[in-house]
Amino acid sequence: MNYSNIRRFHRFLRFRRWTGKHLAWLVVIVRWIIAAIKWIGSKFRWLNPKKYISILDWYIIKKFIGTYIFAILLIISISIVFDINENLSKFTQYHAPFRAIVFDYYANFVPYFANLFSPLFVFIAVIFFTSKLAGNSEIIAMLASGVSFKRLMRPYMISCVLISITTYYLGAYVIPHGTVVRQNFETMYKNRKKNNSAENVQLQVGKGVIAYIQHYDNKFKRGYGFFLDKFEDKKLISHMTATEIQYDTISDSKYHWKVYNWKIRKLKGLKEHITSGSSRDTLILMEPTDLVYSKGQQETFTSPELLEYISKQTSRGSGNIAQYEVEYHKRIAMSFASFILTTIGFSLSSRKRKGGMGMYLGIGLALSFTYIMLQTISSTFAINANTPPALAAWIPNIIFAFIAYFCYRKAPN
Repeated sequence: MNYSNIRRFHRFLRFRRWTGKHLAWLVVIVRWIIAAIKWIGSKFRWLNPKKYISILDWYIIKKFIGTYIFAILLIISISIVFDINENLSKFTQYHAPFRAIVFDYYANFVPYFANLFSPLFVFIAVIFFTSKLAGNSEIIAMLASGVSFKRLMRPYMISCVLISITTYYLGAYVIPHGTVVRQNFETMYKNRKKNNSAENVQLQVGKGVIAYIQHYDNKFKRGYGFFLDKFEDKKLISHMTATEIQYDTISDSKYHWKVYNWKIRKLKGLKEHITSGSSRDTLILMEPTDLVYSKGQQETFTSPELLEYISKQTSRGSGNIAQYEVEYHKRIAMSFASFILTTIGFSLSSRKRKGGMGMYLGIGLALSFTYIMLQTISSTFAINANTPPALAAWIPNIIFAFIAYFCYRKAPN
């Protein structure tokens, strides 16, 4: 017999003896685990989703989500056709590859605008399928069977939770990466216009440390006419100059720069010490994104990156952060817009009336576009009129929350 087989046979015998000796304890432990699971299930039945979601809820949720997706596909398909018609000549002029058009531009165009106009799609979906339910007397049958108007709102709110979570996650973490690809495509094959330079940039890169660049070229990540001043108790203690400064793009960490033809003057009382050299690696707490601002740059940052950028620029005393703060708060506010617009849409379209859903669709579209217009106006005021960004992002929600409450109170009557 093979030696390995003998060892395997001995291990099997030892396992049999061990299980025979401890089998009773294993059975007791398994029984205890099963009893604990049953006890937890009996004490926390309120966590079971079946307690809250009935057949009626599933019916409305499927109608809601299905109509919402259908509205997105329909309207975005129309938008793509118009966009192709408008930009086809530019794509041809700049010889844009077909693969780049499909995967770099339109593959990121669709989720961006679908997420941007998500409140509009939610409103249209609610108006459309709720009017159809009311027209078929299904709403009347639900209310006549003892289902209250408040209880009828539950599946709508559950659907809004799913849509809001998805909308926020996409807008805060996924779509910004795609926006970078789409904007790079637009720069190469569509607009050919991008701000790649900055003049006379001055910013605080640390406590008492001021950097100045006379001219910065973002294409080559190189600056000219660089100064770095350090202050203590409002007194200059170090003054560094360099004819050129180059950002290290291949470094594993951030803030690595290389200065050329540099000179450092260290001041201590009436004495000064001067050192100079041809090139030197140094660590300066600034990045190319701090020096050059391009239109729509805030849309390329994820929410954690926006918070980090806002905090960094605030500590530097920069005043060019309003659009970043508005973008951060707008992503949160838009996720709550689904609840407000759903309440308005359901309250308007739940009653059966003659004439079909045409009037409700008209009112719904008008309110949706009013909401989007208020968002644009409040964002503009926040950027140009020093309105608090958080307030500006939430103003449309606050106004429409009052409209939703009024419609909800009047709907059961």
